[in-house]
Amino acid sequence: MIKFISLASGSSGNCYYFTNEKVTFLIDAGVGPRSAKKILEEHGLSLQSIDFILVTHDHIDHIKALGIIAEKFNKPVYATQKLIDSFENHSCTRGRLWGRVKAIDVLQQTEVEGVKFIPFPVPHDAAQTVGYFIEFDGKRITLVTDCASVNEYVIKYSKKADTLIFETNYDEEMLAEGSYPQDLKERISNSETGHLSNREAAESIQEIYAEREGALDHIFLCHLSDNNNTPELARNCVATALAKIGVKKESVVLDCLIRGHASKLYSL
Repeated sequence: MIKFISLASGSSGNCYYFTNEKVTFLIDAGVGPRSAKKILEEHGLSLQSIDFILVTHDHIDHIKALGIIAEKFNKPVYATQKLIDSFENHSCTRGRLWGRVKAIDVLQQTEVEGVKFIPFPVPHDAAQTVGYFIEFDGKRITLVTDCASVNEYVIKYSKKADTLIFETNYDEEMLAEGSYPQDLKERISNSETGHLSNREAAESIQEIYAEREGALDHIFLCHLSDNNNTPELARNCVATALAKIGVKKESVVLDCLIRGHASKLYSL
C-alpha cells in the first residue's frame, strides 16, 4: 500500500511525499527540511529515507529546498535537461546538485527502484514544466500542477490514473473581482503561462473520469490560490461536474490539498 502526504501545495511551497516502505520519493521540494522533517515524523515517516526527488519545474515555490535536501541527504534528483540547465544558475540549487542530477526525457519512461515515471509537457511560464505519470506498487498516479491549459498529454496520462492530483488554482469570479493588478490577473489566466481555474479543471476531470481506462478512486485538488479560491469552491465545482455524469460521492475520494498546510496521510 502506498502512503501519500502533501507537505504543502500552493504558491508558498509545493512538496508531495510517496512511500510504500520499500521506496520513497518526493515530487518537488518547496518546503524546508526542518518543516518537512517535523511533519513527516508526526506520521512516523522519515525525510532521510527518501530515495530520490522528481521535479516539475524551476519556480521557487517548487524548488526552494531542492538544493538543501539533495545535498544534506545526498539524494538524486531527476529532471529534464532544460530544468537541469536552469538549476545551474538558480539561487536555490546553484552549486548544490553536482553529481546528483539525472536527466530524464519528456514522454519517455524511466524506472528507478521499481518506480516507473513519465514526464509529460504542460504549458506554464517556467524554463520547462512537466506533469508526471507514475506507476508503482500496483498504483497509477498522475500529477498535474502549474498548468496553464489542458493539452492532449494531460488528458492522455490522466485517463490512465487511478489517483489524480490536479490543479484547481483559482475561481474565475474571485480573480476578476479581486485586488490583483490587471497584468497579474492576465498572467494567471493566460492559457500559455498561467494556471487552471476551477471550471477548466472540473471540465477536464469530468472528461477524464468519463473516458478513463480504469478506476479513478482518488482526486486531489492542488495549488489552490489563497486570494482567488477557497477549498469549498474548488471541491464543489469538481463535485458538481462529476455529479452531472452520474458519479456518486462515495465512489471517489475528492479532497483539496490546502495551501501552506500539510494534508492528512492518505493510503492509496
